[in-house]
Amino acid sequence: MDRILKVLFFGLFIKPIVFIVLGLNLRGRDKLPKKGPAILVANHNSHLDTIVLMSLYPLSMIHKVRPVAAADYFLGQGGLLAWLSLKCIGIVPMDRSGKAGRNALFSDCHKALDNGDILILFPEGSRGEPEQMSKLKKGIFFLLNDREHIKVTPVMMHGLGRSLPKGEALLVPFNCDVIIGDALAVTKKSEEFMLSINDSLSELSQHCITRHHVEV
Repeated sequence: MDRILKVLFFGLFIKPIVFIVLGLNLRGRDKLPKKGPAILVANHNSHLDTIVLMSLYPLSMIHKVRPVAAADYFLGQGGLLAWLSLKCIGIVPMDRSGKAGRNALFSDCHKALDNGDILILFPEGSRGEPEQMSKLKKGIFFLLNDREHIKVTPVMMHGLGRSLPKGEALLVPFNCDVIIGDALAVTKKSEEFMLSINDSLSELSQHCITRHHVEV
């Protein structure tokens, strides 16, 4: 039932918004992992980030693509937001209270990866200022400890922070970039691994048309 809800939600509502209302400059779509376990890592400026990334996949695969999201924000109040998050988007809830140990913190992520899912992670943590990257957190490194076989695909997005900024509820159509890079290998050293993600996102940002337009 959840799979059907997710297909209907994206097929009838989300995909038309993403591909008709938003103008996407999409590059490297063929580099998306075709099956899991796999991870997409992306910068994070807007709630649109998640649904845009998920919309890049065909409806036949949409149930296997799952964003890792803050449990306190999306599930804490219950109600419609929690229902949509679990049933229509299929989030993997993450406890960011600081009370959970590392094993418990990543347990649901490990279950999803073991199930062959494709996870969406935002290493910055929470949404930052529109079109500005914050320092990357090391959670993804600890998640992938002893899982070196899992590839990490970087994605740089630009413009979505203007279409739906943090704290806003009204969608404003802007042209947006989604640039997908080559998969990265997991390394044994956290600093080396995080630097490779940061460098890849920075390189991909050079291909963002909207970024250069704003700078000019």
